[in-house]
Amino acid sequence: MAALAQMPRLDNAAIERVVTEELRATNTPGAAVAIVAAGRVLFARGYGVANVESPAPVTPDMLFRLGSTTKMFTAAAVATLALEKKIDLQAPVGRYIQGLDPAIARLTAHQLLSHTSGLKDEAPMFGSHDESALGDGIRRWTPAFLFTEPGKIYSYSNPGYWLAGYLAETVAGKPYADVVEERLFKPLGMARSTYRPTMAMTRPLAQGHEVVAGKPAVIRPAADNAASWPAGSMFSNVQDLARFVLAFLDGGKLDGKQALPAELVATLSTRRADIPGSTGGYGYGLNVSRERGVSWVQHGGSRAGYGSSIVMVPDQNFGVIIVANRTGSSMPKTSAAIVEMFLDLEAKKKDASELRALTASDLTRYAGTYANGAQRISLVAEGGALVRGSTRFTQAGKDYLSTETTGDAPALRLALVPGAGSKIEYVHFGGRSYRRVD
Repeated sequence: MAALAQMPRLDNAAIERVVTEELRATNTPGAAVAIVAAGRVLFARGYGVANVESPAPVTPDMLFRLGSTTKMFTAAAVATLALEKKIDLQAPVGRYIQGLDPAIARLTAHQLLSHTSGLKDEAPMFGSHDESALGDGIRRWTPAFLFTEPGKIYSYSNPGYWLAGYLAETVAGKPYADVVEERLFKPLGMARSTYRPTMAMTRPLAQGHEVVAGKPAVIRPAADNAASWPAGSMFSNVQDLARFVLAFLDGGKLDGKQALPAELVATLSTRRADIPGSTGGYGYGLNVSRERGVSWVQHGGSRAGYGSSIVMVPDQNFGVIIVANRTGSSMPKTSAAIVEMFLDLEAKKKDASELRALTASDLTRYAGTYANGAQRISLVAEGGALVRGSTRFTQAGKDYLSTETTGDAPALRLALVPGAGSKIEYVHFGGRSYRRVD
């Protein structure tokens, strides 16, 4: 069992080396890092610059847009309404929201929050700035937004969280952004966090960047789409996020008071769905797993211009928070290195599953086209392998395909989910499930 036996001495120089190396290796202009341990914020610091054009240094109070780390806040807002008996998580959302297509109205909050709704995935970064766009867009959904039957399989869906956020908005009778502020930001003292760009721009703000011609460049115009705010558009900083983590790790208590309902932590972190091809699962707005002797509760985020990560180890009252200002940069090496500095974890287990070469029967059974909305995965039999674009899956394990690899690079895996017949019904890759359509 891992243990945080005593508060370790902070090695600021070691943390700085890890952060600056990952910033350099990933072309990320800047990041902020906070560490929560033993009931307090042990560390909060910024690195790099907030804007490559006017290089002010990143500070811990500086706002970044989170990407999908936002989902734990949407889930928490819905869950607080459920704990107050204002929402039944197992009831069709059509009970609360009028004017939905019948196929959409039958979905439940449980399915939306656990990514088992059968909704396809998409993440348009640019759109309307008007907050009414959230409900307007959802009311235009047709059954085509479903790629499979609800409740059948886990598949990460941003639209599922749009609908969950709109459910909270409808039941609370106020805009989604106000619901989260009232139920989470204010009780936790997250004074600078917001969804609204016109509020964020009045505070210290890191500009979003993307890599252009090998160098980070400011994204212009800044990406915004009010119709997708509940899935990935919250602005926050590591100081505010640390307050959420402190409360989460102490049963909702913060500064000696019950800031959030005590039952909320279990509601969010209870495993609700298994992820195909993984030992981990999903709660509500959180990935949950048990590895190396401890339980992990975490979520990362990626959106235009930004990336983020919150990793919590409740067993040890420990958490790491990272925000960064380059598309998709969640700084995983930094997060992993900090965890290793503080926790005495069990050794990583080697993959004990046996791999074998694909057979002619495998090629026939697994080849085909699989879809999640407009996204497709086509597996074509070619020379003893199953080929998807430039990726060659040459080996099979128990219910998954694997690429070959050399050195320390991990193999790519594609999970196989059989149906009632002899062929595979779904493949699962990159968090999304795809249903056979050929």
